[in-house]
Amino acid sequence: MEHLTQTLHDLIVHFGYGGLFVIVLLGNLGMPAALEVTVPAAGGLAAQGHLAPIGALAGWIVVAIVATVGELIGAAILYTIGFYGGLPFVRRYGRYIRFSENEYERVHAFFVRYGRPTVFWCRFIPFIRGVSSLPAGISRMPKRYFFTYTLFGSAIFCFGLSYLGNVAGNNLDAILGGLHKATLLIIVALVVLAVGAFVVLRARKKKAPTDLAA
Repeated sequence: MEHLTQTLHDLIVHFGYGGLFVIVLLGNLGMPAALEVTVPAAGGLAAQGHLAPIGALAGWIVVAIVATVGELIGAAILYTIGFYGGLPFVRRYGRYIRFSENEYERVHAFFVRYGRPTVFWCRFIPFIRGVSSLPAGISRMPKRYFFTYTLFGSAIFCFGLSYLGNVAGNNLDAILGGLHKATLLIIVALVVLAVGAFVVLRARKKKAPTDLAA
């Protein structure tokens, strides 16, 4: 993981925002891009001056915008493949993105159980976030819901982690090796809070008709 992280770090240093965009795009097509580390690393590089501000936008904000756009386009590609390729695509090519038919069945069952917001929650789960667009496309989720949930989830993920890297600033190189575990803990905390809020809202929604009937 440390070697991969350093390689991605070097790509961003050499190719700037373009390199970041390509890495994020590939990460949303199932490639092992370690985005939970790459995005904060890019935010740290912006704080160090390796990624310059654009106009009135600070470097870490540009990083977040570029990463969000890369996520949205990558997710759109995988969604389109799933929408038109269906389950036969998973059976034939799924192994190339480390996504088997059994994994599809598990993710699909999760989609069926928790509905459209699943696309939003998946944006915070490592690996799953990179392939969740495929079952969404196969199940033919309405485009307006898919892109809305993906946009909001990706924006929260990218802006949050880019800001984290920006705060780390010049200390980023020293903590880069342990950043993967720290970021995972932050993501887990965000997921727990988000799921908790979802459960509470769902419980209130179910309770409301009962209260009215009483």
